Amino acid sequence: MSRDTELLNAIQTYFDALYACDLSLFDQIFHPASSLFDADEGDIAVDPIADYRQVIAKRESPASRSQAREDEIILIDWLSPTAATVKVRLRIHANVFIDHLCFVKGIDGWRIVAKLWHLERVTTTA
Repeated sequence: MSRDTELLNAIQTYFDALYACDLSLFDQIFHPASSLFDADEGDIAVDPIADYRQVIAKRESPASRSQAREDEIILIDWLSPTAATVKVRLRIHANVFIDHLCFVKGIDGWRIVAKLWHLERVTTTA
């Protein structure tokens, strides 16, 4: 399997984990030491992955609402054969997010080590 295919599969796992709020997939794709960052409120907010995992565990999944999938890869920037930054867009309920995901390939495959996200817009239909 090529590095491109492996990374594309990892990105799909990310999309699937958030769409279904599947903690098994979530744990497969996020490195346990990863963190999330955003600055939408003016200050830089940093959340450890354990906090974000709790949010996902409590969230009603888009899948349970039969929400149409809206996820896309915008950009893949290869830093090396084992590191890449990926820019994606996805919709969770009425919220459309842009995420920059830092992936690193280790012995467990491709894992997200950092996520920088931005709420791009809120749609009128959930």
